[in-house]
Amino acid sequence: MSDVLDILDVDRPQTPEALSKDAILGNERRVRLANRKKKMVDMTFKRPEGMHRELYALLYSDNSRDAPPILPSDTGQGYKQIKAKLGLKTVRSWRWMQFSNPARKDGVLFYHWRRVADEGKDYPFARFNKNVQVPSYSDSDYQQHLHCDGWTRQETDHLFDLCRRFDLRFIVIHDRWDRSRFSERSVEDLKERYYNIGNILAKVRATAGQEPKIRVFDADHERRRKEQLRKLHDRTPEQMEEEQTLLNELRKIEMRKREREKKTQDLQKLITAADNSAEAKRAERKGQKKKLPPQKNSKAEVASLETAGIKFPDFKNSGVTLRSQRMKLPSSVGQKKAKAIEQLLHELGIDLNPMPTEEICVLFNELRSDMVLLYELKLALATCEFELQTLRHQYEAMVPGKSLEAPLAAPPSNSILVDTKTESPSRQKAEIIDVGGTPTSGGEKWKLKKQLFQEQERR
Repeated sequence: MSDVLDILDVDRPQTPEALSKDAILGNERRVRLANRKKKMVDMTFKRPEGMHRELYALLYSDNSRDAPPILPSDTGQGYKQIKAKLGLKTVRSWRWMQFSNPARKDGVLFYHWRRVADEGKDYPFARFNKNVQVPSYSDSDYQQHLHCDGWTRQETDHLFDLCRRFDLRFIVIHDRWDRSRFSERSVEDLKERYYNIGNILAKVRATAGQEPKIRVFDADHERRRKEQLRKLHDRTPEQMEEEQTLLNELRKIEMRKREREKKTQDLQKLITAADNSAEAKRAERKGQKKKLPPQKNSKAEVASLETAGIKFPDFKNSGVTLRSQRMKLPSSVGQKKAKAIEQLLHELGIDLNPMPTEEICVLFNELRSDMVLLYELKLALATCEFELQTLRHQYEAMVPGKSLEAPLAAPPSNSILVDTKTESPSRQKAEIIDVGGTPTSGGEKWKLKKQLFQEQERR
């Protein structure tokens, strides 16, 4: 009955105190309903299997199990919704009243529903109205500082009037430009004129010792940017397909260039390793001639031996180790290199597992290191010859009737040509470093090692 009286706006006698929710439902009934609701919530909103706890916490809170609100609230309670307060208190009355928007200058009146308690207050949405401060100038300012050959006073006044009307929305200003009275102007021209005047007035009116606020606008850059966008938009499907083809070819060229540079670096490393190995061996021979041969080779000298092709592990840990472990190939040596080493040892007639004495371990590891270096140099040489042949075929295909001649003759397959122009002036010449086992150097060296192995085995 009280709701009907409120709807009909009929006055009713005021009760000494408003009824509460407990008075309506009753304390016992409220507790019973709360327990039933909690039980239903626990049974209904059980976390599904496979759903993470963090995701389930986003869907339902721990206390009320309510779904999150659709719109954010400013209650400071997060996702928790405010419960409706049930009671028979007097509702706040609303009235259809008129209001004016302070943001409008014409003084027009509007009507809307509003609480009676808020009557007489300002329109709340008027605070969102922000006006742009457009600078103004006088006749003396224009004559002294703002005169421009390409712009008249009337055009400048018309531009600033439009800027005040449309809050620097230059697209709208360009659309409302009076083309019947003035010449056609682009958006960049309008922006450039406005910002130039604003910067000049800021410099003139700035106080001493204070930096004026300058707004930079590059009109030429904007024109070039829009021209590029226009050209990009006006492309035909054939041009787009051609551009994509060129981009794909560019990626392939860059990929081949990176691969070629990587192979060049690897080849340079191999050549440097071969050069360093040859110099170390020559220095070792000279040192052995000057010094008496030691009776026993120390383990430290064997462990500190650096090989050019294979890096054998050092056995510096305490404890008992087998000397044959020093001749075991490390895991860094691939299967192809191991097969190549076995084939070369079989061709030379050397046992794959010789007697592991001190001297044989050192020489056997050094021999296999040279074999690996020879294998890598041959692969690098074959790759370079293949690339040279490919470039020769491409040149002959592009220029029919002509053949590409190599600037230097290819070296033999068992030697590598090293350019030493970057070395000292006394060595500015091309040296041939033999790594393939020629009868005069490498082959004799391997035969001597073979004889040494056989002598050690006989002993």
